[in-house]
Amino acid sequence: MLTPAQIKAYIDVGRVIKTAVSGDPALGPLALLPGTWANVPDLVGHGWNMIALPLKKPGSTIVPDQPSDFRLLLNQFNETLVFSTVDTAVPNRGAAEAIIFDKDQHLAALQYIQSISQIDAEDFPATPDTPDTPKAAAAIHREPGLFLNMFSQTEGGPDIARMGTIPHGDSLLALGNGVTFNGPPNFDHIGDFSSLPIGVNPDVDNNPYLNPYKLYRDTPFRGVFNPVDPLDLLKKGVPANVRQTTVLTLDTTLATGGVLNTPFIMKQAAATSMRAVFWIEELDAPDVDGIPQIVLQYAQKVILEFFPAPGGAGLIKWPHISINTMKLVALPPAG
Repeated sequence: MLTPAQIKAYIDVGRVIKTAVSGDPALGPLALLPGTWANVPDLVGHGWNMIALPLKKPGSTIVPDQPSDFRLLLNQFNETLVFSTVDTAVPNRGAAEAIIFDKDQHLAALQYIQSISQIDAEDFPATPDTPDTPKAAAAIHREPGLFLNMFSQTEGGPDIARMGTIPHGDSLLALGNGVTFNGPPNFDHIGDFSSLPIGVNPDVDNNPYLNPYKLYRDTPFRGVFNPVDPLDLLKKGVPANVRQTTVLTLDTTLATGGVLNTPFIMKQAAATSMRAVFWIEELDAPDVDGIPQIVLQYAQKVILEFFPAPGGAGLIKWPHISINTMKLVALPPAG
């Protein structure tokens, strides 16, 4: 957290847009993000994704003991996540003559772009292989956006944010906080990352409707990824020599956050919320070619809503979960 003197110093200099620098105090808990994070070359294939999607027409009625009207799609991927430019001391205008509580807010905005390339994919029930199917795709996600560190006027609430835009037709505002502590991450208090749909009986062994989940639980995708326990590989990927961890927790259900979608997405499988946790793990190891040895892990859960739940209890909520473990592979260029 910035001191009042530091905040005043940034305000006195005024708004500056420049190449982001690792360790910039203006970024607060985001300070270690500037640079390029990637799976290649050391952590190839550590990205995993699971998503349930409609197989039949939206509005279908669930019939117990009948084949699924959804399909479960699994992906393995490589990712590049680049944090490049910082916009420092951005002013949000308040009442100029008000007491300090109501005056301007200032923040730092860190620009990012996330690019994800698929290695392999499989779905069940299987859909035909055509040039437009997810199984045939290479680039499966690209997301430009901003991470914000809000210096002041947060009233003790969220002080970081993530704004992202997704070419499928979604945009999000997630809010949260960051915390730093010694040692490796702890996954016990990160909120609900269950992968099973909400609104149906979650008993994978005895509810035939969840056969796609049972199939991949019993025969994991690529021999390792079990979508019923999607964080297992993330936990196994924590390095043994983590010296310090910064946790960023961001959630669209906090305060004024939210997700917006285009009409087609609202009709087919509306994204209604997103929760993401990032772990920035500084390793007890010397720099390599001037690059600090830092690992970035994340877990992200997006809720999709489609198909009426049994008993008329609204729509079924389907968790779409992504995880990855990457390394800092390059610092931003000087200048």
